[in-house]
Amino acid sequence: MRTIAFSSLEEIAPLADSWDRLANGVPFRSWTWLSSWWKHYGPASNTGSGARLFVLGVYDEAERLIGIAPWYQQPSAGKGSVLRWLGTGEVFSEFLSLLCLPHDVERVTDALADYLTGPNCVLGGRHAWDLMEIDGITADDPATVQLLQRLAERKCSQHENTPIRCWRLTLPDSWEEFLMMVSKGHRKKLRRADRDLFETGRAVVRCAETTTQLNAMWDVFVELHQKRRRMLNEPGCFASPQFVEFHRETTHALLAAGQLQFLALELDGRTVAVEYQMNAQGITYVYQAGIDTENLGDEPGHLITAATIKRAIEQGDRAVDFLRGDEPYKPHFRAEPRAMLALRVVPNRTLPQLRNRVYLASREVKRWWTQTGPGYDALPAHVTEAIQAFARSEMIDASPTR
Repeated sequence: MRTIAFSSLEEIAPLADSWDRLANGVPFRSWTWLSSWWKHYGPASNTGSGARLFVLGVYDEAERLIGIAPWYQQPSAGKGSVLRWLGTGEVFSEFLSLLCLPHDVERVTDALADYLTGPNCVLGGRHAWDLMEIDGITADDPATVQLLQRLAERKCSQHENTPIRCWRLTLPDSWEEFLMMVSKGHRKKLRRADRDLFETGRAVVRCAETTTQLNAMWDVFVELHQKRRRMLNEPGCFASPQFVEFHRETTHALLAAGQLQFLALELDGRTVAVEYQMNAQGITYVYQAGIDTENLGDEPGHLITAATIKRAIEQGDRAVDFLRGDEPYKPHFRAEPRAMLALRVVPNRTLPQLRNRVYLASREVKRWWTQTGPGYDALPAHVTEAIQAFARSEMIDASPTR
């Protein structure tokens, strides 16, 4: 077994097919999604200043690639060198993980834990990581859970941040069975929409099948999404140039791969909702939507969600995943929450542990401040101890021997 670090996309590109094989069909883990993300959010972007690729590949005794840790390193004045998953940040990639097949999880996580806590884990002449931030990964993800266990065995500490939830609807075999899952009132509403809107042709759902259709729907999608955000006094994610360019490139690649579902709902000939979805291995992922604020009385969001579920059942999907966020419509359509990890992992070295103590103390200070108001003397003892320890240390030598 050996573990090697890749520092550029050019090094990894020949392994794209292996990457996708190990990603096991999850679009957010794919080479298309993550390589495009690095292109738009890596060091060439304003937000990725100082970032360096740090993808680890695990090879078995026969020199076969059996595992990939899709990471990058971001320097931080307060945190040191931070390891993060590719795809994080404003893109909100979900279901990230280490890439490996189920039967290789133990070997891959052992190798990664050994590498991360060993003497060869360096980047630019220093330790490659002082902190690992985990987000967008399910709490029961086998590979990540196993890696966390292996790191804990090597005295790396773990601290929970504010967790999030994703919502997934497990689909029955038929639309009629789904209708029996929802409340009586909701069932009547869905049947009325079928009868009065979809069956009469007043409501029509169209799916982009060509680049030309995608481009036309894209412009309407962005317009509707931003219009809705502005109504809520928010800038909207499409105010970010990186976000726009990333998704322009990625949606075309997903369309070519047969994984994109870009749906437009027309009501009486007018587009009132557009949804950006992905589909792979029997799961429809509902990533983002644009809703016409001038037609909210017709409930276009409710209509396109119902159409998405019915369409997924008809094409034999096993689930519709609404991703992160606790919006009320998700449980209303009988989706169920899935816990996601939000963790900080700190290696067993002096400076990272000290930084972490200060971070935890500052978090406690904020909590305490909101409850009691200012006054250093009134701080909890363990908080003042952490602050004083950091002050005494000033700048601990951060060389690789620490």
